Amino acid sequence: MATPKKIQVIEEIKQKLKEYDNFIITDYRGLTVGQITELRKKLYEKGVVYQVLKNNLVKIALKDAKIDGLDEYLFGPSAIAFAKEDPVFPSKVLSDFMKESKLKIKGGYSEGKVIDDKSITALSKLPSKEVLISRLMGSLQSPASGLASVLSGVMRNLVNVLDQVNKQKAKES
Repeated sequence: MATPKKIQVIEEIKQKLKEYDNFIITDYRGLTVGQITELRKKLYEKGVVYQVLKNNLVKIALKDAKIDGLDEYLFGPSAIAFAKEDPVFPSKVLSDFMKESKLKIKGGYSEGKVIDDKSITALSKLPSKEVLISRLMGSLQSPASGLASVLSGVMRNLVNVLDQVNKQKAKES
């Protein structure tokens, strides 16, 4: 039978699963407390919560939340990085941190799909969501500004022609 404390932790995990769209499961074995604290600070800058959790409690919360396919990643010491919107930022931070420490990425969940460690590493190489949106907006704006330039050129030419016609008529009369 589950203790009240375990039930409370399961409820907290379920709440995070509802609140956060993306999460990455890591193996923190071999990291010092200082390294984990440093990692938490880096992630917290963008609203990512990094929490050490018991695998069995996470499995129960996932089952209650009807999220399948993550049991294979929940073994050994596990910590989870919960991200609300941008799955790229935590994957970048964790991948970079992995290069300088013993951190290992096991797998994760992003926007309704289970993703493996290779997908998370590939995701870390993408530009952030803000950069992608600004590039898209620039691409969309470019044809519109070109069209506006062409249309204003036509209007300018029309005004010049009408001005020349007006001057010609003024000379003739």
